[in-house]
Amino acid sequence: MPNGKSLVLGFIVGGVTGAAYTLLSTPSSGRDFRENAKLKSENLKNTVLSLKEDGMQLKDQIAQTSKEGAELIKELSEDVKSSIESWKSTVEPHQKNIQKYLEQIEESLKELEEKAKAEQKDHNTQPNHEVINHQ
Repeated sequence: MPNGKSLVLGFIVGGVTGAAYTLLSTPSSGRDFRENAKLKSENLKNTVLSLKEDGMQLKDQIAQTSKEGAELIKELSEDVKSSIESWKSTVEPHQKNIQKYLEQIEESLKELEEKAKAEQKDHNTQPNHEVINHQ
């Protein structure tokens, strides 16, 4: 098992060497690093809170817009319904008159047709009296 011990010893030595190198090569001290990390953490926290507030405002604006849109659609549908009712009341009397005129025209056409048939029948049943000129 000598290979296992040397492997573990290699990990330990490598880890200690890496940590020492990192501590010695960092441009700031641990205190500076912690303060910098704290400032960045506070900035991140403020950004998240700001995004949360903006999200809440957006949610409220969407709710308000939806409410106003629903009211607008309701008013528009009432206006359309009112306009249709007004149009119907304006057109209906004329529609009845047009229907009445069409019925009168139809009756007149039937009467003319009957008269034409009667004249045709009378013309066919009358004897033919031709005047012959003898010269």
